[in-house]
Order: sequence, then structure tokens, then C-alpha cells
Amino acid sequence: MGLSTTLQPGQSQTTRQLARTKQVSTAKGESFVWTFGFAGSRETEMRILAAHLRTYLHGSPAGNAQRSRNFCSSSPSVNRADEAAAALEEEAERKIGWLLKVIFAGTATAIGYQFFPYMGDNLVLQSISLLQVKDPFFKRTGASRLASYAVDDGRRMKVVELGGAQGLLNMLEAAEDDRTRKAALEALAALTESDKAVGALHKAGAVPIVQSTPSSVEEAAIDKYKTSLLKRFQDLRYDGSS
Repeated sequence: MGLSTTLQPGQSQTTRQLARTKQVSTAKGESFVWTFGFAGSRETEMRILAAHLRTYLHGSPAGNAQRSRNFCSSSPSVNRADEAAAALEEEAERKIGWLLKVIFAGTATAIGYQFFPYMGDNLVLQSISLLQVKDPFFKRTGASRLASYAVDDGRRMKVVELGGAQGLLNMLEAAEDDRTRKAALEALAALTESDKAVGALHKAGAVPIVQSTPSSVEEAAIDKYKTSLLKRFQDLRYDGSS
């Protein structure tokens, strides 16, 4: 960086101009050359300086257009980001739904073991109504409640009288997974501790439904409950031939 004095051709010593050139390097690697002449107008110099500053601070129109094109070209990336965010939100909602189900099951189980043997008709009916819900999770919850409630002959017959036996048979017949079949069979096994309940189940067509329940390699308890139920019907002369 420096100053230089140059004598212009065709000019006298008294009219010669002194040119001072100052080169400024910026962080972007750009450079500007400002020329100030003693004979020039200071207003012109300031106008030139202002124009250079505007170019430096805001960039050229061509640069602005390029940045606009770059922004437009990034729109697909923005759309993909929105789609990814929507997918994550949907996954989070699904996980939250399962979390609520787990919390509900844990709470229902804890309450069931403590209070179900003492609950009244309304709560028994609520448990039976869960057997009719489409979601297998709530079906299993209802069956588990009834199994916990049926601790003596009086309560077992209460479940039968309020429609629980028929609801469990319908649940078993329509079940599409082993866990739901197991829950229904477990509740039915709890009811068959009562001889009267066995007779009511036989009249409701329990024997062929239990016999047609598919076995499971993963849920060994299914075969155990099936064998126990069928033996119970046979012992009381309620087999398929009667």
C-alpha cells in the first residue's frame, strides 16, 4: 500500500494533478481503488465512495440474484425436512399411544389385585364391556379383570349372569393373536372352578370353541388352559357328545 504522484502528459507544472491511489484488501479478497484528484470535486469523491460502500455492504445485483437462485434450489431440501419432521411426529404419537396403554394396563392390574374381588356389578359390567372393544389390548384387560374377580362361586356366577361368560367365548372365537386367546382362556378357566358356571358355558357352546382354538408354540399356556377346560367339561359330563 502506498501513495504515488504522476505528471499527466500535456499538462503544465501548475495544472498537474496529484493522484493518490489507495488499495484496500477486504476479508472476501475483493479490492477497491479510490482515486482522489486535487482538481476533482469533493462531492464527486464522496458519491463514488458511497457507491463503493453500497457495493461492499449489499453486494452486486448479480450476486443477489445468485443468492435468490440458491435459495430457490434449496426448496426441495426444505420439503424433505418437513416430511421428515412429520414422520417423526407421527412416530412420537404412536409411541405415546403405546405408553399410555402400558400405563393403563399397569394401573388396572395393580388396582385389580387389590380391589376387584370387592367391586360391585357396575365395575364387572365395565370389565365385560371391554371384551367388546375392537382393540385386542382392551379385550385382554377386560378378561384379566374378570379372572381376578372370579375368586369364589358367587362371583363366578355373577360374571356368568351379567354376560361375561358369553363375552369371553366371543373374544376367544374372534381372537387373531395368541396373547388374546391366552387371556380369554385364562378367564374361562377361572370361571370353570364353579360347577354351575361350567354348565352355563356348555350351554353357550364353549366346548367346540375351545376345541377349535389353535395351539401355539410361543404361548404354551394356551394348550395348558385348553386341556384343563376340556377335562373339566368331561369330568362333569359336558363333553362334545352330550
